[in-house]
Amino acid sequence: MIGRREFVTVLGGAAAWPIAARAQQAAMPVVGFLNSASPEAFPDRLRAFHRGLKDTGFVEGENVAIVYRWGENQFDRLPELAADLVRRQVKVIAVNTPAALPAKAATASIPIVFLLNEDPVRLGLVASLARPGGNLTGVNNVSGELTAKQLELLRELVPSVARVAVIVSPVSLTAEITLRDVEPAARAMRLQTDIVNASTRREIDAAFASFVGRRPDALFVASDPLFTSRRVQLANSATRHGLPMIASTREITEAGGLISYGSNVVDAYRQIGIYAGRILKGAKPEDLPVVQSTKLELVINHQTARILGLTVPDKLLALADEVIE
Repeated sequence: MIGRREFVTVLGGAAAWPIAARAQQAAMPVVGFLNSASPEAFPDRLRAFHRGLKDTGFVEGENVAIVYRWGENQFDRLPELAADLVRRQVKVIAVNTPAALPAKAATASIPIVFLLNEDPVRLGLVASLARPGGNLTGVNNVSGELTAKQLELLRELVPSVARVAVIVSPVSLTAEITLRDVEPAARAMRLQTDIVNASTRREIDAAFASFVGRRPDALFVASDPLFTSRRVQLANSATRHGLPMIASTREITEAGGLISYGSNVVDAYRQIGIYAGRILKGAKPEDLPVVQSTKLELVINHQTARILGLTVPDKLLALADEVIE
C-alpha cells in the first residue's frame, strides 16, 4: 500500500508533467516562414523546406516550431506579415523573392534566409555572395540570366515565332527583372515583344482575352510565384488560345504548359531549409555564402506540343531532363 507522503509525491510529479511538457515546447526554437503565395500552391516546395530542416536535425513539432505567414498573392500584405514574425521573436525567417525586401526592412538582427531570383548584391541584401556580411543569406536562383536561352528554346520549338507576349506582375519585384532581360534578348533574336500586366486571376483572364487582337505567336511567363500559383489557369488558357508557352518553373509545364527551363526550385527550398537549420545550430548568416543554384532542368510537355500541332525536335527531346507524355 502506498503511503500518503508517497501518494502526494507521485501526484505532484504527475501534475508537473504537463507543465514540463509545455516548458519544453515553449523552449523550441521558432522558424518564421514568410511566402508571398498560398500554402496549397506549393506543397512540394514546402515539403522540400521541411526536408532541409530535417537534414540538419530539426523536425517540426518535435524540436522546432514553424510559424507560417502567407501573402496569398497580395504583395502589400508582406510588410505587416514580416513585422508580425519580428514581434514573435522567431529565431530565423525563410522568405521567397517578393518577401525578401519586406523582411529586410522589418529587422536588421533576426537572420533571414532567402530564395531569390535576382542578384542579392544588386538589391543591397548582401555585401557579396561569398561573405554576405549582414543578417541575410540564402539561395540565388539564376533566372534573368536564362532569358536568352529560354527564347532560343522557344524558337527551336516554334521556328515561325515572331511576336512574343510577355506576362508580368507589375506589383512584383520579378517584373523589373523580366523586363530588364527579356527585351534586349528578344531584340537580339529579332523578336517583337508585347508586355502584358496581370496580378490577379481576373487580370490573367483579361490578358488572354486581349491576345485575340494582339495576335502573339507565343507566351513568355515571368518567373514569379504568382504565375506558378496560377499555373493551371495559365496552362488551360494558353492551350485554349493555341499559344505555345514557356516558363522558368517546371510546375507550369506539368500543369499543361509547353516548355520550361530554369533552376530546380524544389531543391532550392531544401537548401534554404538547410541554411535555416544551420542558423538554429549557431551559424551566422554573415558567414554562410549565398548558394548559386546551378541545377537547371529542361521540361517539355509532349502532350501539349501534340495538341498545339507542334513537332518537338529530336535534339530537344534528347536534351530534356523530363518529357511529359
